Amino acid sequence: MIKQRTAVLAVGLLATMSAVLAQTSSTDEIAKYRQMLADGNPAELWEMRGEELWKTRAGPNKVSLEQCDFGKGAGVLKGAYAELPRYFRDVNKVMDLEQRLVHCRVTLQGLSPAEAVKTPFGAAGKKSDIEALVSYISAESRGMKMAVSSAHPMEQRAYETGKQLFFYRGGSHDFSCATCHSVDGQRIRLQELPNILNPINAQAAYTTWPAYRVSQGEVRTMQHRLADCFRQQRFPEPLYASDALTAVTMFLAKNANGGVYAGPALKR
Repeated sequence: MIKQRTAVLAVGLLATMSAVLAQTSSTDEIAKYRQMLADGNPAELWEMRGEELWKTRAGPNKVSLEQCDFGKGAGVLKGAYAELPRYFRDVNKVMDLEQRLVHCRVTLQGLSPAEAVKTPFGAAGKKSDIEALVSYISAESRGMKMAVSSAHPMEQRAYETGKQLFFYRGGSHDFSCATCHSVDGQRIRLQELPNILNPINAQAAYTTWPAYRVSQGEVRTMQHRLADCFRQQRFPEPLYASDALTAVTMFLAKNANGGVYAGPALKR
């Protein structure tokens, strides 16, 4: 009887070890695949188009976006994304990159709010100007350390609101963001789920968005990533460029402080 139990335990242990090794091997292979493709990231095409859109006169006012201020002065993009979201005095609120970009398209170029958020996410045969612009603007912070401020009371409030939304459970599955992203070692199929409460994981996760999604053939922004998370939780989908998404972004970005920005990256 003891020998039989020992044999059963041994078989179970081997099966467990095999599964762990298989997962580790798969993770390693995916990492190698990403590294192999990194030098030819298709996101570069979005960056190039974004730069052209940034400099092109458009909208009813026939002006470019080159005077848009992301917090470091009108038209200054170097290092801007690494410090977003942030408080903007001219609107008396905290904005992330996408929210601020929509604001500039309205105030500078004269687009209506509806026109400014039209096609926020691209699809086959339907390009998104916003995704291209976000790719270009964020790329201007590549190699710089994340340094998101919480000095202003509204920045502190946005962080706390984002934290509450991160842990808020609801939907038909009673899920929260934390369900998948607050424990080490979790995964869905071959996809690792970073523990955002771990500073190293938070840095690695946040600093690679926006990213070219191989599975979708598009560059996806942080707001798209968050909206998709809410969808998978079976929550009502938040409005694009909403304060709720900016608050969650603030929570994630602040937790990633000190990490070196490496986007737009390449992801599954």
